[in-house]
Amino acid sequence: MFQLVCGFASGLRHQVIPKWYHTSMALTVRTDSVLEEALASLSKLEGISRQEIIRRAVLERYERSDHVIRTNDSTQRMVARWGDVLERLGSE
Repeated sequence: MFQLVCGFASGLRHQVIPKWYHTSMALTVRTDSVLEEALASLSKLEGISRQEIIRRAVLERYERSDHVIRTNDSTQRMVARWGDVLERLGSE
């Protein structure tokens, strides 16, 4: 239920932090003026909160990164299997 965390103060300092803290606590996002303007504009345009815009953007990025990994894995398998054929086709 709890996890032990070591601090970096002089000597080691031990704290007990509940596991739920790492999965359900709020996150502060520091923004600059460009991001603030983009968030405000998208929020007004789409009629959703700035938090929801950030949430959707992170999830979309996560899904795309997973897709890139799967595509790269598939490409490597196909090259391993059909590399000699591709070489011959490319040399003609």
